[in-house]
Amino acid sequence: MSSINNSAFKKYFHKNGRAMGSMGYFLLLMIVFLIGAPEAWIRPNLHQSVFVMMPTLLFMVIPLVFLVTSGEIDLSFASTYGLSAYVFALLVTGGVDPAIAFIGGVCTGALVGASVGALIVFGRLSSLVASLGVLFLIRGFLFVSTNSRSITLLDIDTHWMYPMLVGKIYGLPVQVLWALGFIILSYYLFNRHVFGIHVHHVGDNEVSAAQMGVNVKAVKIKAFMFVGIGAAIAGMFTTLITYTFFPTQGFGYLLLALAAVFIGGTPYWGGLGTIVGAVFGVGVIAYMEIGVVAVGMSGTWRQFFNGLIILLALIGHRLHGDRVR
Repeated sequence: MSSINNSAFKKYFHKNGRAMGSMGYFLLLMIVFLIGAPEAWIRPNLHQSVFVMMPTLLFMVIPLVFLVTSGEIDLSFASTYGLSAYVFALLVTGGVDPAIAFIGGVCTGALVGASVGALIVFGRLSSLVASLGVLFLIRGFLFVSTNSRSITLLDIDTHWMYPMLVGKIYGLPVQVLWALGFIILSYYLFNRHVFGIHVHHVGDNEVSAAQMGVNVKAVKIKAFMFVGIGAAIAGMFTTLITYTFFPTQGFGYLLLALAAVFIGGTPYWGGLGTIVGAVFGVGVIAYMEIGVVAVGMSGTWRQFFNGLIILLALIGHRLHGDRVR
């Protein structure tokens, strides 16, 4: 009986070890901060700030899990975030109904994501280098087209869409509920739907996946498109919350989102990933960003701790026993 239990435990740990590891990082961070400044963690405004930040990160991080699992990477999402918010702001200030403008922003993100994916897949380019180029290309366009000026959305909160997307229910930001729905949908797609299964196969071995009849190029382009859609939603949510579009919008999330992916248990070599782990990874980053200042430390320490946790996560990936390319 004990051997059966041990076997079941090993099987469970191998399947869920990455998510458990990211949860461990999260709990360790909470313990450290609780010891360092327990009075700071009973302030409701601190946790409210986290609840505002986490949905934005989740809309970017979860699609990145799909893409990294497929064996690719995309750095341009940080600028897609800004471009979609820019299109949304232009449409709204131009008199377009905000609901239609929101759809336009999502379509912009999907188009950019699919275009980046097609460029990389059909051009046989390095996803790291190519997406880096697109990142700066779009960001440069935003600076030039706006003359480095922001766009304010006046009276956007009077539209029926505003409270539905970024309002509050009993003090809880509504975007938290949207993020929760996004997590559930993504978990199903990643673990149960044929798309997620194909993503795993492609990331594990492209040749074998193609021999099994999987359209490798289509799977990767869809993953890039998903990243673009997630970035677009995050960008427009931020614009709605702040009533303003900034040409620098989204750039600060580049390293934070990537850090959350790897801290969350998705290794960089493809074929493996975890949605649950990504959620805890986002929690680690969100509380790290806000918690460091809350305990009285200089904000510059955030970079140090983010780097340290990423290195620990990579070591954890290696010790987990999976292959490394």
